Amino acid sequence: MNWNAITAIYRFEMARTFRTLVQSIISPVLSTSLYFIVFGAAIGSRIEQVEGVSYGAFIVPGLIMLTVLTQSIANASFGIYFPKFIGTIYEHLSAPISFYEIVIGYVGAAATKAFLIGMIILATAHFFVDLTIEHPVWMMAFLVLTCISFALLGFILGIWAQNFEQLQLVPMLVVTPLVFLGGSFYSISMLPPVWQTITLFNPVVYLISGFRWAFFGMADVSLGWSVLAILSFMAACLLTIRWIFRSGYRLRS
Repeated sequence: MNWNAITAIYRFEMARTFRTLVQSIISPVLSTSLYFIVFGAAIGSRIEQVEGVSYGAFIVPGLIMLTVLTQSIANASFGIYFPKFIGTIYEHLSAPISFYEIVIGYVGAAATKAFLIGMIILATAHFFVDLTIEHPVWMMAFLVLTCISFALLGFILGIWAQNFEQLQLVPMLVVTPLVFLGGSFYSISMLPPVWQTITLFNPVVYLISGFRWAFFGMADVSLGWSVLAILSFMAACLLTIRWIFRSGYRLRS
């Protein structure tokens, strides 16, 4: 394992974050704070509790997931797309490093950024609501796995995209709606039976449910299904990336 190459890619990507601190860190945190104000204050005044948890606290895991998912994808997709756009990706491909090391560097940096944002939002949430975490180890595990998994997805999208508009296509038209419809701001038990069944086909439900269980000990689906869902998604992304580098899809043409 070429740790020098991994460290170089990782440090370069992290340095880009601190050069664009407002866009990378402050902007998503402020956006999430507005969600706390609008949903926690306006809607929370009408919905006092959801399954014994105050509504303001109930939406915290969903808001963290919403931001972490989108930031993981955005950071990883832009990180690998820009070298492809300007042509420096060929330096990586011709260097004596494996595609595993390239992925670890870019995905590791993107996941780190998303994780930091998630932790900042979690700390910010304490200014708005009283919040306790029943299973902190599981909470950290779900957060780390989610950051890595969706950074892998972002890496795939960055290679697939042929222009900057396509970088935003999947996050805006697919991921964000799935998060909003995946129980971020409500429990799926509040839905009619038919819609509860339909919602279970939304993979994001399992991520949010497991993450919320780590906070409050309550979930819409079992913990085992949540863990299986995130691990299966990660495995699928890794296999896709392996195929991309072996076939040269949109890298060597």
